[in-house]
Amino acid sequence: MTRWLLHGANGYTGELIAREARKRGLAPVLAGRNLPAVKPLAEDLGLDYRIFDLRDADAQLSDIDVVLHCAGPFSVTAAPMIDACVRTRTHYLDITGEMDVFAYAREIDAQARTAGVVVCPGVGFDVIPTDCLAAALHQAMPEATHLRLGFDLPLALSPGTVKTILDGMAAGGRARIDGRITPIPLGRRTARITTANPYRLTIDGTLAAVTELLAAPAVRPGAHTPATLFGADLITRLPGSGPLTINPTEGTPT
Repeated sequence: MTRWLLHGANGYTGELIAREARKRGLAPVLAGRNLPAVKPLAEDLGLDYRIFDLRDADAQLSDIDVVLHCAGPFSVTAAPMIDACVRTRTHYLDITGEMDVFAYAREIDAQARTAGVVVCPGVGFDVIPTDCLAAALHQAMPEATHLRLGFDLPLALSPGTVKTILDGMAAGGRARIDGRITPIPLGRRTARITTANPYRLTIDGTLAAVTELLAAPAVRPGAHTPATLFGADLITRLPGSGPLTINPTEGTPT
């Protein structure tokens, strides 16, 4: 029996995912550090729950196949959970958009491959559309040398997202320039754009990632982004999405 654990289930986004998962007939094990918050949610949804500190995660993952980590700030929580997943041979997914988490995933790529597990941060709003769109554009226009992507955020942010933004402001911005991640002044590049509801995309994206990973007859272990693990067309497989078409002349996706 395949089991997956939703860590940080009592957070704003974690609870949204937990409730939608239950509506779809999925049964994640809910987890977190806060018993008074996690237990009522689990009982309301009729789900199992576990309370533990990340320092004790190994003992809680022995019977788990996939962890969906939703407890930020990921700059603090991701590495301990990734390490525990690699040690226990448990696949790892999260909803971060933090650069340092992706960098850490690349650092432990060899260990993940040896353990035979997937480590794939960023199966939420800000990575799935940008990562998959960038991969799709590269496939359609391999001769292109520059790509500018952006997304909008709602005025109402979750407490975890606000903390992550504030924690990351001291480090400034970063951009990939000539193939290298390079520090740049915060807010150096701005643009006006519109986009879909980010929380809806996060819910659909994470549940698609979990179910596809659980159902995969074979997986490619190691560090991944959503596009490298699930394919550039992942975003087109989410509810409400349509096919992605690209005008090679204008380079405009629709």
